[in-house]
Amino acid sequence: MPWPAGAAGLDAPARLRHLVAGALRTGRPLAVWREPGAAQPQLLAARSLEDTYTGLPPALDDRAPAGFAYFPFRDSDHNPALFLPADVHYDLARPEAVTVAPAARELVPNLAAWLALPTPATLGWHYSAQPLPHAATEAEYRALVRRGVAAIEAREVVKVVSSRAARRPLPPGFDPLAAFNELSEKYPRAFVSLVSVPGVGTWLGASPEVLAEVTADGQFHTMALAGTQPLVPGVPPQAAIWRQKEIEEQALVARYIVSCFKQLRLREYHETGPRTVAAGELLHLRTDFEVDLKNVPSPASLGTDMLRLLHPTSAVGGMPKTAAMAFLQQHEGYDRAYYSGFLGPVNVEAPGVARLFVNLRCLQLRATEAILYAGTGLTVDSEPEREWQETEMKMKTVAAVLN
Repeated sequence: MPWPAGAAGLDAPARLRHLVAGALRTGRPLAVWREPGAAQPQLLAARSLEDTYTGLPPALDDRAPAGFAYFPFRDSDHNPALFLPADVHYDLARPEAVTVAPAARELVPNLAAWLALPTPATLGWHYSAQPLPHAATEAEYRALVRRGVAAIEAREVVKVVSSRAARRPLPPGFDPLAAFNELSEKYPRAFVSLVSVPGVGTWLGASPEVLAEVTADGQFHTMALAGTQPLVPGVPPQAAIWRQKEIEEQALVARYIVSCFKQLRLREYHETGPRTVAAGELLHLRTDFEVDLKNVPSPASLGTDMLRLLHPTSAVGGMPKTAAMAFLQQHEGYDRAYYSGFLGPVNVEAPGVARLFVNLRCLQLRATEAILYAGTGLTVDSEPEREWQETEMKMKTVAAVLN
């Protein structure tokens, strides 16, 4: 049911901030996101953490609940897989009204109260109570890369994706919602997100990578995105020259997606690429895969089954999946939490429409500092110094809002 957006005299961005303040003030989980190419962001708030779904992947079909998926790299008690129901939804492209789900009608009086209160200057974001992750030094990360290459040479894994965390102080008066707007302007082709959940914390990101997408016309889309080099000003992406290491890294990810199709006995798909694409100040190699769900016997199960097979993708974990995950568990030295998990809206825009992205180029907010994350795909040709520099480049994407 629609509810007037209220707060006369406020423009749409101010109304968004007003709703965010009300959700945070009452301890509710929320997600704000702006889809690639979209002009305006959207807000979703759930009634409470107890009303969220946990553990199971979201169902990618038109009969499933509407909500926002927020899944970790590994599911655990302190990093639960979350699906926030769309109890309250506000789209700045349609700023006149807030939508309240039928199951959440009891929120209407509360919503009216939120809109009647003044917006505080400082918003009370949710922070994680988990210990801060270890931030690897350059020497430690180089040693991890050498161990990964040795595991590949010993044929324990075909590929492994190493990663690290880094800690940066927050500038005085840092405003996460303003930082979200800044990322949206800076990276118009990224999926920009700001998620704040009690106990889980607050995460901000600008991801370039689709994990699984189901469109209104019944197309399933995923991509293989790997290989990284800096974007050189004035040089078009199509002029980029790739080393054998990056070509091989991207091909492994593409082959993994094809193997997932084969596991589901899916033979009819369209593959495009690889091609060079820009993501902020970086270039990547990308191959797109599309399946026409109208030609699939069980389209509802295909999307969910593919999601289960894809996550975590070989672009963030490695392959074979079990061996690569075991290597990371033993050697990576910290908990990735929601970095390299996935996130995005399901059935919010319309029944049967979902857009899920890998949670890359992201940071976790604490009271006085930000925790940044980045990783690199290792092959037998990986060089420790280059891999460290690649993580530095990737962290700059989201760290721009900390300057």
